[in-house]
Amino acid sequence: MIGYYLRLALISLKRNRILTALMVAAIALGIGMSMTSMTVLHMMSANPLSHKDEQVRRVQLDNWDANDPWDEDDPSEAPDLMTYQDVRNLVAAHKAEQEAGFFPNVLSLEPPQREIKPYMVEALFTTHGFFPIFEPPFKYGGGWSQAEDDNAARVAVIDQETNEKIFGGENSVGRKIRLSGEDYTVVGVLEKWHPTPLVYHIAAGAFNDPQAIFVPMSIGIEKELVSGSNNSCYEDRSDPGYQGLLGSECIWMDLWVQVKDEADAQRYLSFLNNYVGDQKKNGRFPRPLNNKLRSVSEWLVAQRVVSRDARTQVWLAFAFFAVCLINTVGLLLAKFMGKSSEIGLRRAVGASKPAVFAQYLTESGLVGLAGGVIGLVFTGLGLLALRKLYAGTSIEKLAQLDWTMVGLSLVIALVASLIAGLYPTWRACQVQPATQLKTQ
Repeated sequence: MIGYYLRLALISLKRNRILTALMVAAIALGIGMSMTSMTVLHMMSANPLSHKDEQVRRVQLDNWDANDPWDEDDPSEAPDLMTYQDVRNLVAAHKAEQEAGFFPNVLSLEPPQREIKPYMVEALFTTHGFFPIFEPPFKYGGGWSQAEDDNAARVAVIDQETNEKIFGGENSVGRKIRLSGEDYTVVGVLEKWHPTPLVYHIAAGAFNDPQAIFVPMSIGIEKELVSGSNNSCYEDRSDPGYQGLLGSECIWMDLWVQVKDEADAQRYLSFLNNYVGDQKKNGRFPRPLNNKLRSVSEWLVAQRVVSRDARTQVWLAFAFFAVCLINTVGLLLAKFMGKSSEIGLRRAVGASKPAVFAQYLTESGLVGLAGGVIGLVFTGLGLLALRKLYAGTSIEKLAQLDWTMVGLSLVIALVASLIAGLYPTWRACQVQPATQLKTQ
């Protein structure tokens, strides 16, 4: 019977081409606008570590001024970065499965090829725990060891682009790369990797590219470097030198840990509370105990990665889609009621109400499916326009259609058209055969 209903629906749609085109266009426009905004929101709200959300935790300690909370709008919030001394102490304590303390800065890269001029690259000065925690995919080699962290060994992990530019894409593990006048041994080469959002370091931009070079954090401290993104202090330092910065309450470093499960996270939080309690005895942490150990999803929410404006735009787009559906309902109603005599004749020769209902609902579904397919084209054009309009910005990276959104678009279009066709179809089923036969 389904094949029979499909044939009838196709004949009916071909018979009224202009009306069919209007209905398909209405759904396609609604799908195009709503899915364009929904795709951007989908990319913004993604969690690249969703498979280990419970294990990976962001550490926050509230070391801020006793009389001036970090966030005046929300005094319960703790600073989003940490001091060097706290990162050093917590990494050295090794009370979690893995710890990753880090900060970004830049290094000059001096290619061996004379035709390539030296250029600046952003580097992440991190501990070896970064790689098992955030799981960047390696094409060659891997990360470095604890001993290399401790000894500020000149080792580096480079990204795919750097490896292709300097080494022609070959396996460069064991080869030398010159950074800021020193030779570093390449121990690992990453595959193409672009976590969206850049969950491990949102402070510099949630949708920025990851760093091109990764080197031990101890090298950055040896070179007396500071974070290239955010550095905040609530009081003037008595010692303005670099050693004074390391011993100050200025926050400029990130710290993530990996635990086994929720119970282990609570154990680690207790350790943090005890650590802060001990530090209070030394005159630090003047504020009430306010440590946080957030999961990745909780961290993304706390950092407001998805803005309120982005959510509002999605609601407005779906409101436009609703208007398109209302128009489709009106067009379907006009079309179906225009077939009253045909429906009456079919009923008179034995067609049941469920049969008539199924036939016209099938026609509504075909309209929605066609609208969904054309809507995908509109969505692709909308995302292309966004990439052109916002070239070089984070929006360009977010305006990418994936298979999840393709499937969702088709499902929404089909379901919406079926819902839109319910009332017109129900009205069509109320046609009385005897009345229609008398009037013909």
